[in-house]
Amino acid sequence: MSLSVQIGLLLALATALCSIVGFLYKHRGAVESPPIQWRRPVRSSLALFRSRWYVLGILVATASWGLHVAALALAPISLVQATIAGGLVLLTVIADRAFGFTVTRREWIGVALTAAGLAFLAATLGDTGDSAHSDYSAGTLTLYVALGTGLGLAFVVAGREGPRAGVALAASAGVIWGASDVSIKALSDSLDADGVLVLAHPLAAVILALSLLGLLVSARSLQLGDAVPVIAITSAAANVVTIAAGPIVFGEPLPDEPLGVAVRMLAFVLVIGAAALTPPPIAEAHLEPARP
Repeated sequence: MSLSVQIGLLLALATALCSIVGFLYKHRGAVESPPIQWRRPVRSSLALFRSRWYVLGILVATASWGLHVAALALAPISLVQATIAGGLVLLTVIADRAFGFTVTRREWIGVALTAAGLAFLAATLGDTGDSAHSDYSAGTLTLYVALGTGLGLAFVVAGREGPRAGVALAASAGVIWGASDVSIKALSDSLDADGVLVLAHPLAAVILALSLLGLLVSARSLQLGDAVPVIAITSAAANVVTIAAGPIVFGEPLPDEPLGVAVRMLAFVLVIGAAALTPPPIAEAHLEPARP
């Protein structure tokens, strides 16, 4: 594995930690803000920013986004997302040892599943870890991002009402952000050649639009659903979309032998399943701020 890829995966781990902390603060801010009104997206967004907790969450999430962009520029998208998925459960350990939360047996099982998944993944890397793998076909990328965005919007429609609205909107936000992440990975291919001019690339507008849409949908999901399942589902949906883009959009190689393919798919399932199984504890997060 090249040095740049190793650095990218370290950045991915930092991304996961910042992302979850930002999510927790955004949840605290979202639940104390007026309900999101789909017909007034600008007014609803401005109302969210009146909460200091939501603003703090956005600042932390922005730092996470910057780390994620750097990670995607240096490492293959599937490895970045697998590391982020695994990093989510590491916060459970930190919460138990440093923050005094009670961690359940199910959450410790999730940590074990993550370790097993990453071990299987490392054993089946092949040539994937040798470069960033950012080449893509414009047609394939466009179709993939369009399908992801359409699926995310379908979840929005499904989550407009009902007892599972928060879950549906969490899946929507995850899929939409996953489509944005795939676009970021594609845009990273132009960074060396275009520099700051990359901001004028059409993909930059796509990334901005999807990021803002995902932010609004995510805020509503946090208002309607419990924080733990909402965070877990959002993260899992985003990871599924981005990991699948590795071989589909960016041509990341898969192992030649069927057994190797099966083991690698099992690794992804274990890592993502562990992230969904063991989100960080947020006991009474809406009442008291987390201790530093």
